[in-house]
Amino acid sequence: MQFEKTPGWLDWYTGPSQPRFDVPAGAVDAHCHVFGPGAEFPYAPERKYTPCDASKHQLYALRDHLGFARNVVVQATCHGADNRAMVDALLHSGGKARGVATVKRSVTDEEIQAMHDAGVRGVRFNFVKRLVDFTPKDELMEIAGRIAKWGWHVVIYFEAVDLPELWDFFTALPTTVVVDHMGRPDVSLPVDGPQFALFQKFMLEHSNVWSKVSCPERLSVTGPKALNGEKDLESGAYKDVIPFAQRIVAQFPDRVLWGTDWPHPNLKDHMPDDGLLVDFIPRIAPTAELQRKLLVENPMRLYWPEEKI
Repeated sequence: MQFEKTPGWLDWYTGPSQPRFDVPAGAVDAHCHVFGPGAEFPYAPERKYTPCDASKHQLYALRDHLGFARNVVVQATCHGADNRAMVDALLHSGGKARGVATVKRSVTDEEIQAMHDAGVRGVRFNFVKRLVDFTPKDELMEIAGRIAKWGWHVVIYFEAVDLPELWDFFTALPTTVVVDHMGRPDVSLPVDGPQFALFQKFMLEHSNVWSKVSCPERLSVTGPKALNGEKDLESGAYKDVIPFAQRIVAQFPDRVLWGTDWPHPNLKDHMPDDGLLVDFIPRIAPTAELQRKLLVENPMRLYWPEEKI
């Protein structure tokens, strides 16, 4: 089956640079995706966008190039609740990948068990209105209650302006809760302002809440280039995101994760160099201890708890 990519959306960057930052041994890319390939794993009819193909082989080649040991593959909205592409990636990872699925209320216990056996360890609830249609909260809460029996967690994707109306639902979830991309704060606002303070309060008051400090390319207003026009983090690329991510890493070092977000869906302005994104890590986690927690200890505790590190 042929799928035409949504016009104006960029393909992923095919020539990532070699990072200057060497990630610690055993590092986990805890947020990435596979798209199709559409001829093998068709995109969902109800999708809001059609991406370019991005296969498991390409994902794992990037993992090796960047120096990571493992991946967490998150179900992409373009595949809806058809998790076959994601599960296939897990089954071909040699045990080096875990997954986060999207499921409907109709999912059976047998289907959950099969996904668990393949390496799925969580479900994702998406509240970004431009990406998904509304799912009733009672249905999501029922799903959360069911997957808790497997020890899975819930990943939530939302935008900062919507946190007040979602607060009661999020705080009632009976599992570990992982927030994608710090809840997408508006980084043009002060890091000490009320919007980000509410997110910090969310994490401070609820010890089951974790956060990914990922996607500077998605959050930044200043963008990937510094004043001299070079893609150089030391000269200021994505500098407006750094204070927000630094704050969360410093305040909650045992509940943070990081990921590339490869292949970076829905971007129109620029497509990031994944090597540059890796070089962003020491700007937000400046010590070896914080880097090891962010990239090794925390993701291993959440996704491979059976393994000693």
